[in-house]
This record gives sequence, C-alpha cells and structure tokens, in this order.
Amino acid sequence: MSMKAERFKRVAAPRVQRVLDSIDNLAKCSNRRNYEYDGEDVRRMLSAIKRRLRNLEHLFGEEEGTRKKGAFTF
Repeated sequence: MSMKAERFKRVAAPRVQRVLDSIDNLAKCSNRRNYEYDGEDVRRMLSAIKRRLRNLEHLFGEEEGTRKKGAFTF
C-alpha cells in the first residue's frame, strides 16, 4: 500500500467517525420532551446537511453508496 493510501486511511477514519458521532448527537435534539421545533426547522437542518453531503460526494467523484450504521472502517 502506498504512503498516501496509508495516510488517507489513518486520517479519514477518525474524521468520519467524528461526523457519525456528531449526527448521533444531533439526533438527540429530536426528543420533543426537551426541545420544540417544527417541520420547517427540520427541513432546513436536513437540507443543509444533504447539500454538504452531495458536495462531498462530488469531490470524491462517487455516487451515493450503501451505508451501514456503526463505526466507520476501511
């Protein structure tokens, strides 16, 4: 494996895990006993996240693949 490939895997894996952890943390805001929001709030939030994800997919030049819940690994 090349040095660049090794570096990519070493650097990308913890970054992806942080994103997944952040999404799980954001999901806690869905608890209506603790927070108040409406459909427009949710739509705007998810729209911003989806835009960023589409941009990321474009940068990597790949179509949306299958995603599994859990820790990210190569």
